[in-house]
Amino acid sequence: MKRNAALTVMAAGIGSRYGKGIKQLAKVGPSGEIIMDYSVHDALAAGFDKIIFIIRKDIEKEFRDVIGRRMEKIADVAYVFQELDDLPDGFSCPPERKKPWGTGQAILAAREEINGPFAVINADDYYGKSAFVTLYDYLQNMVPGRGDKEQIATVSFRLGNTLSDHGGVTRGICLMDDENHLTGVRETKNIIRNGDGAAVQLPDGTIRELDPDLRVSMNMWGLDESFLDVLDGGFRAFLTEAGRHGYEGEFLLPTCIDGLIREGRAEVSVLRSEDSWFGVTYQEDRPIVVEAFRALTEQGAYGTDLYADLNR
Repeated sequence: MKRNAALTVMAAGIGSRYGKGIKQLAKVGPSGEIIMDYSVHDALAAGFDKIIFIIRKDIEKEFRDVIGRRMEKIADVAYVFQELDDLPDGFSCPPERKKPWGTGQAILAAREEINGPFAVINADDYYGKSAFVTLYDYLQNMVPGRGDKEQIATVSFRLGNTLSDHGGVTRGICLMDDENHLTGVRETKNIIRNGDGAAVQLPDGTIRELDPDLRVSMNMWGLDESFLDVLDGGFRAFLTEAGRHGYEGEFLLPTCIDGLIREGRAEVSVLRSEDSWFGVTYQEDRPIVVEAFRALTEQGAYGTDLYADLNR
């Protein structure tokens, strides 16, 4: 029996490295499409039937004008807002807190719209078609709450397929057991392209080579709605601890999942995609992304009318 599955798109972040403008809304396709267009297309083609956009109130009008109204014509679309004061009962936002509480809180903002298995992606990342097919298939076959562990999946990519030509990037390198279950994520900063390979550029300027075939998590997750209760508990614990330290830090989804792994409360399957990931991390990345989508369209991966093949 087919299970309804939602795609949750985290679009509330501010791309400080990208410069002026909302980088999630930068036009990169041959007909003015943005990266989210391709993610939504690929998700709907794979079988997802609802799109949940997590945004900020201050970008709501521009977001609806640029993407929302088009999406509403082809899919069940919901908008939720990540707000500083959207906190569990018993907590309030201190006046000195100005930045969002992190991706964990962002997912909780969508809790009223999630009614079954769901995927989580970043708004400004292109994951490729196979990633959505693989994740959708996992969500259809997962057994929620099997034993006493949350069933979770992350789609991993080859490290060499995720690098920028214009500067260092941070990647979460997947640590796995023999059954391809995640045992941890090693956050590694300032990874650069090194010829055909990859390397870390250390503060003293020296280079440490990395295997470009390492698997990395790009914040593409598959979860069940039961995870929201676990996430809520984690957010409460974070806020309690943060209150002792001036409410610094962020409640991050990968950090929460890593904690569940270490506590033996989650089994995280590492799914594999061999597609090339790309995104607009730096302004200089945009021409490369534009060229990539032009080539994909010319190769027939996407039509000039992007959504025409969905027949919705």
